[in-house]
Amino acid sequence: MSYKTVKAFASASFIEKKSEFIGYISPVRTNDEAVAFINSIKAENRKARHNVYAYILRDSNITRYSDDGEPQGTGGVPVLEVLQKEGLYDVCVVVTRYFGGILLGTGGLTRAYSKGCKLAIEAAQIMQMHKAYTLTVTTNYSLYGKISPLLPSFEAKVLATDFSNDVTISIMVMSDKADALRKKIVDETFGTAKLRISDEYYGDFA
Repeated sequence: MSYKTVKAFASASFIEKKSEFIGYISPVRTNDEAVAFINSIKAENRKARHNVYAYILRDSNITRYSDDGEPQGTGGVPVLEVLQKEGLYDVCVVVTRYFGGILLGTGGLTRAYSKGCKLAIEAAQIMQMHKAYTLTVTTNYSLYGKISPLLPSFEAKVLATDFSNDVTISIMVMSDKADALRKKIVDETFGTAKLRISDEYYGDFA
């Protein structure tokens, strides 16, 4: 199983009938992180009329949203629906509105908040997260050169390399390829390499 999230904070803005809409997006892992992000955006935009938000957390299966004073269903729900349509998890979006004096109507508000969310997503760097392990391989210098050429065919990613008495390489590999890579490294190093494997986690292979 894999899922999509965003790599880092991003923002984007546009004007709609004199109202300024600013979309902010950030990766979050917990409810506390989401609330802290929302509060930070609200503090940054104290003079704004509305700070609509939505967030989705994968592990805790939490989905929350708020219209923050806009007519019911015109702010938080459209933002949440964009996140769901994009298949994003562990992400929080706040769309801030500085009211320009012209009413947009329910349809106009729905479109504007959806647009604010979409622009924030477009400004962010999307990551595809895959179930993965870290293989830590320790071998001698003469066999080190046999390991690196193996990695591309397994879509594996080198996280770190330590050159000391021996060479220690930390390799991230997708869960469904980990066993095959481990066996290949054992074969290529004639069983002399020392291998350790981490607990399973989600990793970004970009």
